[in-house]
Amino acid sequence: MSILSRLRCITVDVTGTLIAYKGQLGDYYCMAAKSAGLPCPDYKRMHEGFKIAYTDMAKQYPCFGHAAKMPNIVWWKTCVRDSFVKAGYDYDEETFEKVFRRIYSTFGSAAPYTIFPDSQPFLRWARKQGLIVGIVSNAEYRYQDVILPSLGLNKGTEWDFGVFSGLEGVEKPNPRIYEIALERAGNIPPEEVLHIGDSMRKDYIPATSLGMHGLLLDRFKTPDAKTWRDSGAPVLPDLEAAVTWLTSEKA
Repeated sequence: MSILSRLRCITVDVTGTLIAYKGQLGDYYCMAAKSAGLPCPDYKRMHEGFKIAYTDMAKQYPCFGHAAKMPNIVWWKTCVRDSFVKAGYDYDEETFEKVFRRIYSTFGSAAPYTIFPDSQPFLRWARKQGLIVGIVSNAEYRYQDVILPSLGLNKGTEWDFGVFSGLEGVEKPNPRIYEIALERAGNIPPEEVLHIGDSMRKDYIPATSLGMHGLLLDRFKTPDAKTWRDSGAPVLPDLEAAVTWLTSEKA
């Protein structure tokens, strides 16, 4: 008996599972600075500055400011400004506005992302098997409305429902985000749902804690994958391998 025959729904993580960043963060911040006539910021300082600023904002205003009713653009403007300041770049308001607009526009488009070649075929295959397909992501609304569709991942053809932290006000690894997914799928019992992701902490542990099946993808050959396997989690290299696993794995 295959695992597939026991499922009614599959939920899938986005970044690292269906899509990935193209290039490095510093590349886009450099391009934005150059577009405003500024020298290219130091990549290492910029990267570290962003990590600190993003972590601070996520703690102070989680889920992209959902509870504080902070507009998405204000959340990101604060984060980007702090990123530059922490990296040692404090621009005047007019200059910063030009830099920020470029960054915000870029990350709200398909430009910085690449879709894995097996993503669209896998999602369409799953839906053809009669499964409900959901997206579960720690992301803001633009993933749902702009980014995924621009990459060819559309609601109605590749996925049926989405649970995005910026819209729900809850984020991984909080199991509540998976409870919302189960509700959105039609209150399907967790043992009839598989979640696929790339993080033991954010995907596998919280999903399986509710009784869902879990599968981890190791697309980038992370050293952590050995620990994942040792703990008993199924780990596969890509979604093509996931199809084989789903149709041939014995109970």
